[in-house]
Amino acid sequence: MTHIPNGPVAVLGLGLMGTGLANRLLDQGVQVRVWNRTARRAEPLAEVGAFVAAHPAEAVAGTTAAICTVADGEALGDVLRGPHGVLAMGPYPGTLICASTVAPEEVVQIAGDIPAVLDVGMLGNRDHARDGELRLFVGGERQAFDAGLPLLETLGKEVVHLGALGSGMRMKLLLNLLMGVEVQAMAEATELAAAAGLDRKLVLKTIAGSGFASPVMAFKSKRLASGRFDEPDFRLRLMAKDLMLASKQAAAAGLHLPLAAAAAETHVRATEQGLGDEDCAAVARALTPNPGSAT
Repeated sequence: MTHIPNGPVAVLGLGLMGTGLANRLLDQGVQVRVWNRTARRAEPLAEVGAFVAAHPAEAVAGTTAAICTVADGEALGDVLRGPHGVLAMGPYPGTLICASTVAPEEVVQIAGDIPAVLDVGMLGNRDHARDGELRLFVGGERQAFDAGLPLLETLGKEVVHLGALGSGMRMKLLLNLLMGVEVQAMAEATELAAAAGLDRKLVLKTIAGSGFASPVMAFKSKRLASGRFDEPDFRLRLMAKDLMLASKQAAAAGLHLPLAAAAAETHVRATEQGLGDEDCAAVARALTPNPGSAT
């Protein structure tokens, strides 16, 4: 049986996942304090009972846990250690959960001497976040993990403690590496099929129903079939960032990962073409001679 967390929880960063997590906690009767750099994103949460703070320090006041779901390491550093950051008034007494996907060593560096800090790789989309169906992979000391477990079990259907701080990010990066490569591989197969005169939608239906497709490929095949990449489940620029992080992790370990390097290059190019805020399946548009012409 899941125990509801004691005391208010702060959610810092209201992108797709942060908003989903905040809604999940509110649905479970948890008091939620939120902050987002663009304040208008907090308005729907305010309407359903969240307290909207002017800055991170105000958001975490009186909370037992704070979840950071900002875009990158720079933003995470600002939220924690900036002029109005979580640590501006001194040590944070609760459990700090870094759910932003950043380099594992960056989590350790930014965390510094924070007493109870966890890094959490979240597997799932905004619907999973809202419904408590995420799979959560956690790094950090056992004492911090035990303290944060009731909250994590409220947010996820599976919670796995992997080891030391940074472990959650390592798992998240390799999972996103798999997703990036799989979706790009399906996009490449589809573009080749279309160039050869096969019907794009039929090809995608065949791929999605085959033994070759992973669940994420079956899910993203609908995006590729429709050609609609707005209202993203996961922004392409964030996939590009994570693929670059995975490539850097590999290089630091002395590994050469040709697929990871190729996928990172393609996603960076797609971002440079202006596709960064579309769904990551829009990588297909970076494969065609005229990226705007894919249908």
